[in-house]
This record gives sequence, C-alpha cells and structure tokens, in this order.
Amino acid sequence: MIKKTAILMVLFSVIGITIFSGCIQSSSTVGIDKITGNTSDIAISQFESTQELKKFLSVQEIREFLKASAYNSNYNRFGWYDLRGSGDFGMVDSSGAAPKIVPAAVSEGVPVPAPAYAGSQGTSDYSKTNIQVEGVDEADFVKNDGKYIYVLAQNKLVIVDAYPAVDAGTLSTITINGRPKEMFVNDDRLIVFTEENDEVYIYPEYGYRPMPRYTAKTSAFIYDITDRKKPEQVANYSINGNYFRSRMIGDYVYLIVKDSAYYRDDVIDVPVIKQGSVKIMSPDVYYFDNPEQNYVFHIIASINIKSDKDIDAKSFMMGYSDNVYVSGNNIYITYRKNLPVRYYEVQREERFYKVIMPQLPKDAQDRINAIRDSNLSSYEKWDKISSILEETYNSMSEKQKQDYIKNVEKAVEEYEIKIAQELEKTVIQKIRIDKGNIEYETKGEVPGSLLNQFSMDEFNDYFRVATTTQFWTRGSSGQYNNVYVMDKDLSIVGKLEEIAQDERIYSTRFIGNRLYMVTFKQIDPLFVIDLSDPKDPKVLGELKIPGFSDYLHPYDENHIIGVGKETGGNEWGGVSIKGVKLSLFDVSDVEKPKQIDTYEIGSAGTDSEALRDHRAFLFDKEKDLLVIPIREIRETERLDRVYGYMPRVWQGAYVFGITPEDGFKLRGKISHLDGYEEEMYYWDSPGAVRRSLYMDDVLYTVSARKILMNSLTNTTEINSIDLPFERNQYYEYGWR
Repeated sequence: MIKKTAILMVLFSVIGITIFSGCIQSSSTVGIDKITGNTSDIAISQFESTQELKKFLSVQEIREFLKASAYNSNYNRFGWYDLRGSGDFGMVDSSGAAPKIVPAAVSEGVPVPAPAYAGSQGTSDYSKTNIQVEGVDEADFVKNDGKYIYVLAQNKLVIVDAYPAVDAGTLSTITINGRPKEMFVNDDRLIVFTEENDEVYIYPEYGYRPMPRYTAKTSAFIYDITDRKKPEQVANYSINGNYFRSRMIGDYVYLIVKDSAYYRDDVIDVPVIKQGSVKIMSPDVYYFDNPEQNYVFHIIASINIKSDKDIDAKSFMMGYSDNVYVSGNNIYITYRKNLPVRYYEVQREERFYKVIMPQLPKDAQDRINAIRDSNLSSYEKWDKISSILEETYNSMSEKQKQDYIKNVEKAVEEYEIKIAQELEKTVIQKIRIDKGNIEYETKGEVPGSLLNQFSMDEFNDYFRVATTTQFWTRGSSGQYNNVYVMDKDLSIVGKLEEIAQDERIYSTRFIGNRLYMVTFKQIDPLFVIDLSDPKDPKVLGELKIPGFSDYLHPYDENHIIGVGKETGGNEWGGVSIKGVKLSLFDVSDVEKPKQIDTYEIGSAGTDSEALRDHRAFLFDKEKDLLVIPIREIRETERLDRVYGYMPRVWQGAYVFGITPEDGFKLRGKISHLDGYEEEMYYWDSPGAVRRSLYMDDVLYTVSARKILMNSLTNTTEINSIDLPFERNQYYEYGWR
C-alpha cells in the first residue's frame, strides 16, 4: 500500500490533479439534482439550467430551494448562507398573482401640482445630467431645470434659486432621513433615494417571540416642490436591501434594490414594499433554475412620480449583479455566471474519465470502465481503479512513463483551458418595461465579463455587448476581448472574438452602427468596429497611441472625445501611468482613425471623477464647452511634519473650448479652495468640484461646500452659495 501511494503521488503531483476528492458520494449527487433536476451521468452539462423563468408560489418553496442550494454550495458547512426573517408571502388569490397596488395618499388635502414654471422664470438653455440613452434619465445628487438647482448635501436637500446667477440664493433646506444617494426632478415633483441600516423584528414560523435582524433599507421619498420654499413630502416607500440603480422614463421611475437571501433558523423574509410603516405589497418572486453560489433578490419597482398612487414591483432571484443597462423599453441586468462548489468536485471526476483515462492502454480503460459502471461504493471504486493505475504505470518502460505523463499534462492543460473559457461567462436578464409595467422577457449568456453600462447597447431590436475574457489554469493564462450581437431573444447572432490579445477593455461607446473600443496593456489601441451587419461584426480600423481612455463621448458623427491617462516607459521597460489625458479622435475615415489633439493635466496621481462616472463629464458642442473635475498633482512639493515631502494638490474644474479645428483650448480653471489643498484632505476634499452645469452663459460648479457661479466666457466669478456642511458628517453621507 505504501508503494502504491508513493507511485500515485509521484504520478499525479506532476500533473497537479487531486483525484481522491473527485469521487462524489451518491448523497452529494442527490443534493445537486435537487437544484438541477438532472438525472443524467455526471458531467458539466449537469449544472446547466433550462433557462426557464419560474415563480415561487409560497415561502416554503423559497425556503426549500435555498436549503438545497446551500447544501449544494457547501455554504451550510460554514454558516455563510442566512435566510432572512419570515412573513406572509403576499399571494392574494388562488392564481398566486399579486396585482398592481394603488396605495392611499400619505396625507389628505395634498394640493394638485401646479404646472411647471413658466419659461419667463427660467431659461431653456441649460445642461442636463450626462446620460447614456436619450430619453432615459439617470439619477444624480445634483439636478437643475433651468431655474433651480437641487443638491443633496450630506443629509440635506437644498433647493437654490440659481437663475439669474447674480440674484441666486437658497430657497429651502430640508433634512432627509437616512443617507441620501441620488434623486430625480420632474416638473414640480422630486424623488430622493436613501439608504440606511435598519433593525427589523421577525417571527420565525410558529415561533413565540420576534427575532432581531439587521439589514440595509432603501427608501424613496417623493416631494411636491410646487412651492420651492416649502417642499412637501407626499410619499415614502421603503424596501429592504441596498440601492442599486434607478432610471426615469417619462413620469415613471424604475428603482432596483438588491437584497441578499440568507439562511438561518428556517426563517426567510421575502421582499415587501412599505409606505411609511405599513406594508402595501409583497412582489411576486421569480427565479431561474440555474445554480448560483449566492442568490440575491432584485426588486424592481416602478413609481409614477406624478400620481403618488401608482406603484408596481416584481422580484427576481438571481446571482450577484454588477451592471445595468436601460433602454426606453427594457432593463438588462447582468452578472457573472457562478457555479456551486460541488461543480468543481464533479468536474475533477469528469476530467479523470474524459481526459486522463483515454491516455491509458485500451485494456486498462476497459477495466476501469467496468469498475465505473459497477455498484461499488465510491471508495471501493477508487481503490480498484488506483490499483489498475499502479499496475499499468509499473509495467511501462521509462520512456513510456515519460510519454504518458507528457500526454496527460498536455491533455489536461487543453481541457482546463477549454473549461476555464466556458466558465468565464456573463448572464444577461432582460425585463420589459412600459409605463410602469414590468414583465420578464428572456435570458442570455455571453463569454467574458463586462466593464460597465457602456459595454452594452440596444439598437434596432439587437442587443450589443463588449466583453473581456480572462482565464487562468495551473499552466497558463489568457486575456482577450469580444463583441457579441444578440437578437431580441438574447441569442447570439454575430460575434467578433479574441480582439487585442493580452489586453483588456478600458472603455467602449456604441454609436449607431459603430462601436468605439479602447483596450490597453502598454499602448492604447482605439478600435472602430462595424456593426451594420449584425451577423458579421468587423474591425474597420485601429489606432495605436500611448495612454488609454477610460471614457469615450461623441463630439459629432466624425469625432470622439476620450478622457483617460497618459502613459510612458519606465527604466524597467514597463509602463508608468502619468497625468489625466484628454484626446480628440477623428474617425471620419473609419479605416484610419486619427488622434488630432491631446491635452495632459498634472503628473502621476492626477485624477478625475469623470474617469469613473460619466455624470461628472459636461460637454456641449453648440457652446464649444467641455468641463471636467480634476485633482491635480503638481511637481512642486510641500513639507509635511508627519509624512515628509508630499506633492502639492490642486482641486477644481478645468474648463475647455473644443473644436476639431482648434482642439482643446483651456478657458480657465475654477477652484472652490483658496490656495493649495488642505493637508488633511489630500485624497477626499469637501472642496473638490464633483459636478458642473450651465444655465445660459453661466457655469455652476458644485462641491460639498458650495455652488460657485462663473462666466462661461472668461471664468470670472459671479456669485457663490454656501451649502450646509458639517465636517463630522462628511464621510457618513457619501461625499468622497
């Protein structure tokens, strides 16, 4: 027995395979089958789903599903799963359907909203939030309507009469419960989304006392702002979970809240929506029978911001999502495909039979297959199989042994690369929306992972996606990029794969029938990709330049603006990241895109929020205007008593003129600080400019401390409004 073990250890340590753990007990397979419903031979396909949408009809069904999932994922061994508190599932009739709820108004006598302000009160020439899809508004902590500026300043909602700038003043400041995140403004209505940590009490099934549960809670506060001096709260909706994303189309706001499913003491708390402290609905819970390592309730609620009486919601139990894209008709939620822990055990067994065993002589294969098909226990099977392996290996000559090990290593490496590529996938869930109605459509998958919402686009009934595939095995790794075109059912109809080997996507922008894509490793290739034939995407042109762009924005049909970082070589032959870089690309000749101008700001460490958040980017072609917030690292240093010599930091906004003929022309720089940055706020200053907007010929910049008004023509200061700022609340309420 010692000899057998030693031989096997030598053989299989070379190829790096742990076979003992690959023999799955029958009880484990039963645990897997509870999730998949698959009774076929053990194989990777066993873990695939039917792709069907299903609805839970009771809390008990959810509990059993998550119990089986926890067993299948091994999470119950460590207590990682937790089922949240118990409650009525809210099924209101024999069909199990939860109808649209029309709650009563919060208070009687709420005045009918007056029409929006007359044109003479404000200006029609004003900027709006920089959005991805025309007609689909995105929430932000700053909004304006050509007359008023609305700011979430720490835990306050501040409304400023901002036009004309010389007469600007604060009209109202109200305290918002929780941590304000973002908001929408629609004529005389305003909705604020907040998060807070909440303690709720639930009764376990047939329990005798309530149990405390700590959870995040997202609230939506709706205000009537007909009188901007006295905003009046008219609705207060809340959902357990974290605020994820929101969009507004017309008068309908779509809110997405994520709440993890936990397993504890057989108690589950399904999603509910409350108005104040009163539960007004329990959305139906839908799920997909694909296995996941974790499950998250995605509650999608639609709220008519104008009526206060119209709310609908549905909950979808999916994996842990990372990105959302919303068109005028659909919500697309994406997440990385994950398989349970048990999958990897089954996969090791499959690898032995499909990859290693075929490298053995035919007689040894036949004997092993006979044992595999027998009724022996897993341990007895492996004991006999390992004896055959020992016997076969000992009968080989030295050359045969070397050839055998070499062949196994090659076959295993090829197999693992294929499996790693198969596992690197993104799941896309498509949900149709129409005037507040929410209906599930379909589900699809694409290889690779998505960078952000700009990695997706809907155009002419097609859904386009750009992904990066990265995989690692014991012997190799790979990285490349892909473009997929999917039909309305999310089936892939066209693809372009393995673009820019060993690089990853840094930014993408779909514009009509073209995709502009930037990848990076040592240089910045800008790809122009033709999508006019959905079934046959093609690379039209490529431009290789130093640096990279994190965000791409259309200037016009022939020019693209890029915001990213400059790069340069270093003494070790690698790449060093330098300051913020603005680029203007001419793509009129799609086969030969050109960089026609650049502007570099600061040295290494210089940063801009616009690199990560497109809402911080202000551009208007007609006004010849580009504004971005900047944290600039300058070459000169200052002496710090604790840290020694530190670089000097400047916080503010750079204001440019921009045309294809003249490129970038600096108009001026605006700072909310006097002199250099305060030492204690090297990274996160309350004086840092985070947003900018314009009304007529006035530029408004917003920091945690104030709103500053400057002339667009020469950036001279016109006026300033202080915002309520408390230093001890600075980080608590999300100002970075």
